[in-house]
This record gives sequence, C-alpha cells and structure tokens, in this order.
Amino acid sequence: MTYSVDLAIRAEDALAQLPDDGRSDVMETIAAALVRRETWPAPGGWDGAAHFGRRSWIAFTAHAVGIEVYDVWWVG
Repeated sequence: MTYSVDLAIRAEDALAQLPDDGRSDVMETIAAALVRRETWPAPGGWDGAAHFGRRSWIAFTAHAVGIEVYDVWWVG
C-alpha cells in the first residue's frame, strides 16, 4: 500500500532552513515513521506522535492514508 506524507507549513519552513545533511536526516526520519504504521496515532483525531531518528525527530499526526508532519527538529 502507498502512504502519503503532508508537511505543515512550519515543517516545510524548517526543512528549507536546514543544510543538506540535516534535510536528508529529517527526510530519513519521516520515511521511517511512514512505514511503521503501528506507531501512528489513531487516524483523524487530535492525537500526535513523535518519531526519533539518528540526529532528528518529527512530530506528526495520522490520517487514513498517511501522516502529516507538523514539526521537525534536527541536532547537527
């Protein structure tokens, strides 16, 4: 099954300000969260979740066919 990722404006702005290695690390974290559907909060609700990568983490919520990333952080 194909899942989708939506980025909130805040997350898009944060990604745009990162250096290439930071953006790459965050995108890997988003991809890892996307394929681990069992870690998603209940779709359509107000619940959020966090997923941690090597040097980044994301905050997201779920909908029926994917996730919406509403914030990203990178430590680099």
